[in-house]
Amino acid sequence: MSFVSPGTAAEYDVRARQGLEATFDTPATGVGRAPGRVNLIGEHTDYNRGLVLPVALPHATYAAAARREGTRFRIASAQQSEVWTGALGDAAPGRVTGWAAYAAGVVWALSEAGFQTPPMDVYIDTSVPLGAGLSSSAAIECAVAMAVLGVTDVDLDDDVRRLVVEATIRAETEVAGAPTGGMDQTVSVFAAEGQAVLIDFDDDSHTAIPLPADDHVLLVTDSRVTHTLVDGGYAARRADCEEAAAALGLPSLRAATVADVEQLPDARIRARARHIVTELDRVTATVAALEHQDWARLGELFAASHASMRDDFEISTPELDLSVATAVEAGAVGARMTGGGFGGSSVAIVPTDRVDGVARAIDVAYAAAGHPSPAHLLATPSGGANYLG
Repeated sequence: MSFVSPGTAAEYDVRARQGLEATFDTPATGVGRAPGRVNLIGEHTDYNRGLVLPVALPHATYAAAARREGTRFRIASAQQSEVWTGALGDAAPGRVTGWAAYAAGVVWALSEAGFQTPPMDVYIDTSVPLGAGLSSSAAIECAVAMAVLGVTDVDLDDDVRRLVVEATIRAETEVAGAPTGGMDQTVSVFAAEGQAVLIDFDDDSHTAIPLPADDHVLLVTDSRVTHTLVDGGYAARRADCEEAAAALGLPSLRAATVADVEQLPDARIRARARHIVTELDRVTATVAALEHQDWARLGELFAASHASMRDDFEISTPELDLSVATAVEAGAVGARMTGGGFGGSSVAIVPTDRVDGVARAIDVAYAAAGHPSPAHLLATPSGGANYLG
């Protein structure tokens, strides 16, 4: 049974600083930190102007930075072999690809937003599992943004944080080419310890939702089926949702009802839209169930959400289905796949005294099915992005 440690901020602060000095022979001025996330419920609803309920992970990305002479940036990562080097214009849309787009794209987007972005050396290290559907990309983006703004002495007040969210979304959608909706960047920047964040993309508001901390925990299981947002599946689901809204004459599916959706003639488009409309209702119901610590209701909502993603939105995998079913059989209150789909992770609400047993049962089930061993992590609700100085 393997649990992925988040490490500590102090540990990764040192690691990032040492990586910068070893790679570029320069001491770090400061380090930006940004967490990954797990979404409790509300999948693919963000780009439909809907509701989501994510939690920031204790697992985070750290970006050490220092100004440098000349006109070029240099960006390296402990998790990647190549170093990206380029001027500000080289970080614009269409100019940079691969992992570096998520980091270099932030520099371009911050400049577009009016911030100073002098040439810098940047070194990235992370404890967020890559390809696990836990927002490793947004964690990179927001950590780099915190580092760049911190090094240039920008006060990270709420107004600046909102601009950071906008800039990091632009980096992901315009530079990296992943058509996401903004949930990941919003929770990475605005999360608070011990709380989920209810984000409403119709009015761009976010509200802290306290989570019970004593007798239940969030167990995340990484299926080890690598998830990516730029391989076409995510974009195809978004296009289906936009087609459904257009067919209904609505600005987005946030304004649709189940009765509206059932009138759509195309079966695939109807199923996609049905997931969004019913998932929005489940987010609201989940907030109420958490407030009353109604574990049975939470289990029902998680089960319905997973079935909807599996059957109507068609983004689950056999590994994720197995994680979910096994977790519930072994004693979880509820479980569902989480994230964009096509791989990635599941999340389960588990009584504290059953966590090891649930994780062990999933491991046994994966081995019996011939799947690679999964990894687990505990999603202790953590704080948002910051500058460590």
